[in-house]
Amino acid sequence: MADAQIEFGIIGLGAMGMGAALAGINQGHMVHACDIRESALKELADAGGHPAKTPAELGTACSIVALFVVNADQAEQVLFGPSGATETMAAGSVVISCCTIPAERARDLSVKLAEKDILMLDAPMSGGAGGARAGKLTFMASGPADAFDKADAALNVMGERVFRLGDEIGQGSTIKIIHQLLAGVHIAAAAEAMALGIKAGADPETLYDVVTSCAGNSWMFENRMKHVVDGDYTPLSAVDIFVKDLGLVLDTGRAEKFPLPIAATAHQQFLAASAAGYGREDDSAVIKAYRDLTGIELPGEKD
Repeated sequence: MADAQIEFGIIGLGAMGMGAALAGINQGHMVHACDIRESALKELADAGGHPAKTPAELGTACSIVALFVVNADQAEQVLFGPSGATETMAAGSVVISCCTIPAERARDLSVKLAEKDILMLDAPMSGGAGGARAGKLTFMASGPADAFDKADAALNVMGERVFRLGDEIGQGSTIKIIHQLLAGVHIAAAAEAMALGIKAGADPETLYDVVTSCAGNSWMFENRMKHVVDGDYTPLSAVDIFVKDLGLVLDTGRAEKFPLPIAATAHQQFLAASAAGYGREDDSAVIKAYRDLTGIELPGEKD
């Protein structure tokens, strides 16, 4: 348990948000959270957290609020929509935007929050659901020094490493988008390699063991292809997340007049998997697009 208990709020109890909330609770802190799903609020309450029915209700209790929502539109809604958190958050509070959004949308949120005398950190994160539950996320954070001062304790509860990227809102989002270029390409490449191996007659478990012991390995191959070998596509992330995030990568490339042929190809593979009905499955299910094209049998499947 930490030396001093802190109190903070989380909006969005998906895999990452729930993980971060549980990490705080397990360290002895007072965590409030809001989600539209009653099942998520019950899980939070059962773990010792404090559920809120609306973002506004959460805002009455918390001067530090972390957003773990899916996109910029959701962030806008939970902050400024009906029963939004800013209806009740006190002046001088801080919002930590942990979602992957365009840099310009992060800057827009910051301006609107400043009009209400609320600070913001542009602090998207990485580390996966397991990292979130262990309190070992990595934050790519930018924003004013006073926002860092107020949010530092909560960031250190949820994360193992906080990169301070300067005081310019948007830098955190930009670096996260570049990270997602690599993450999405690595997952798509890993799926392609595993699918080709299966098609050529390699045993999936043997292929996994060899690659993860050799130079061709990547963190994404090791993590996501384990899901494939186990035949488990329970969504820890999701195919549709990379439809969105690689879309943001391509938007950034267009804005910078920068060619992105590899990212574009990976985006098409995630789009294909989503169009085939796998959008809500774990992002490793991008391999099912190859299965549908080639007729391979994936682990855990039967003819």
